[in-house]
This record gives sequence, structure tokens and C-alpha cells, in this order.
Amino acid sequence: MQIEQTALPGVVILTPQRFGDARGWFTETWNAERMADAGLGLAFVQDNHSFSAQQGTLRGLHYQSPPRAQDKLIRCTRGTIRDVAVDGRRGSPTYGKWVAVDLSAENGRQLLVPKGFLHGFVTLTPDCEVQYKCTDTYAPAHDGAVRWDSVGVDWGLSGDPVLSAKDAAAPAFADWQSPFVWESAE
Repeated sequence: MQIEQTALPGVVILTPQRFGDARGWFTETWNAERMADAGLGLAFVQDNHSFSAQQGTLRGLHYQSPPRAQDKLIRCTRGTIRDVAVDGRRGSPTYGKWVAVDLSAENGRQLLVPKGFLHGFVTLTPDCEVQYKCTDTYAPAHDGAVRWDSVGVDWGLSGDPVLSAKDAAAPAFADWQSPFVWESAE
């Protein structure tokens, strides 16, 4: 497994090795023992799978607040998405900064989005399927969103996105009261 650091500490790109032959390929998308050896000891408890029919469907920016905050490991298993993480930890040197990574069924890349980061994605092709693992189960009382266009993310859109009512009504980042606090590693 190749592990790449991004500009946001803790947000990493994981690219599993694929083993192929005339039949196709096989890949190991998560191995708790190997990931713990690499410093990524996460206990996932829920898997999610979404389908978006239209290109330009945008889901995000979402988070789940403490004490039910979630680490997420996202991959695209059909089509191509632009996956985005935004640092939402008050006091962090990278607060409000974002990274975007294109994930596709072809490239097999995955994005690890830790607790304290907002997460969202936009479909760059029609008929996209996205699967992600979470370290806590869904808790509606802790579910939140920040407006997708309020932190300057380059979504790669050529027109208006397809949004849910929740995402369209989400507060702007500047108006949002973050429930996350950065804790220095020092």
C-alpha cells in the first residue's frame, strides 16, 4: 500500500496495490494490522455506499461532531469523484485550508479524512458509486454541514452542482461554529 501525505497533516492518500492477470485484478483496500504498523490504527464500525446518477452531484461539506466524530476512508468504485477535506479544527495552523483528490474506479486511490475535518465530494462523471468506512456509526443529533462554496474549494464544476436541500441550506464556513479543537502534537 502506498501512503502519501497531503498538505493537511492527517489527511492521507492510500493507494492499494493491485494484482492482475487475464481475469482482472484483486486489491486489499484495508488491512487493520498493516495500517496500524503504518501509524493508522483505526477501528472502523460502519461502511457506507452512495450512488449519484448525475455528473455534478455534490455531497458536502459534512461532519459529525464530538463525541460522535468520525474518521472516514473514502474510495470511488464506479466513475470519478473529486474528494475534498477541509480542516475544521479551531486553532489549527491549517484551519480552513482544503485538499482535493480525484478518486476513481480506475486509479483505486482512497482518501483518509480524520476527525475534525469537513468532507465532501462532487461527481466528475455520471453514475458514480462511492464507498467509505467510518470509525463511528451515524448519529443524527451530531450530523452537520457547511456550505460547499464558502471555503474556496476548486470543485472542478462547469455549472451549478446538484445539491440536497440540507447542503443548499448549510451555513457558510465564516458563520459556522466549529465543534472541533486542534490539539498540538507537542
